Amino acid sequence: MERAVLFFDIDGTVISDDTKMVPESAIIALREAQKNGHLLFINTGRTICSVPSEVRRVRFDGYLCGCGTYLLYGDEILFARSVPQERGKKIIEEIGRCNLGGVAEGVEDVYFPGRMTRFENLEQSRRHFRGKGMGIEQPLESGGFIYDKLFIYADEKSDLERFLKYIEEDMEAIDRGGNTYEVIQKGYSKATACEFTLKKLGIPKERAYVFGDSSNDLSMFEYACHTIAMGVHSPVLDPYTEYVTSRVEEDGIANALRHYGLI
Repeated sequence: MERAVLFFDIDGTVISDDTKMVPESAIIALREAQKNGHLLFINTGRTICSVPSEVRRVRFDGYLCGCGTYLLYGDEILFARSVPQERGKKIIEEIGRCNLGGVAEGVEDVYFPGRMTRFENLEQSRRHFRGKGMGIEQPLESGGFIYDKLFIYADEKSDLERFLKYIEEDMEAIDRGGNTYEVIQKGYSKATACEFTLKKLGIPKERAYVFGDSSNDLSMFEYACHTIAMGVHSPVLDPYTEYVTSRVEEDGIANALRHYGLI
């Protein structure tokens, strides 16, 4: 069987949004795919420090993190690019001036505001990461760290337009709904992560398969030849979707791998 490279989003694709676990059917199917010689990569907006332990236990061949800004294959870092520290500090200051909520995401940790905010989604995220022992060491406002991307929270009191204008030269925002925005480095995406990895491995684009469910998977769906949307997915993926599988909880990964003859 000719080797293929498979790229997977995490939330709603490999991990169930309902159970917060990787279904057993997915684990079995992924291991079978590896035995057949295929390479499996996580391709996520999360930075490497926040890839869940449930995913790491599957033992993927590599992790492409931070929307294409940190690429790991086995124990080898293929590529890494963070926001320059001084620019990063200025962006954090602008978050405050624009009355936004913000979380910075780095390779080593995530960074939350020092005080409680009015953004309930942000505070839910804070509680989640604290439960995993993260987001505690340094407050966002200190700026004494390096990060790869941001997550921004807005409401009627925020000047979102001013902030987006401020970052447009080197960052771009993905609308994640509910007045939340994933802010990534311009020129990097899940698609650039796929392209870099395929070139490194010497495997043609025609042997790449991408799996996703949300708007931040759009770039890799636009890039790849074989695109698999989960049973529940954002409609923005539809124009670029080759195959719709079932929900992750309903053996979606296994069904898709069988559909393509990968297992």
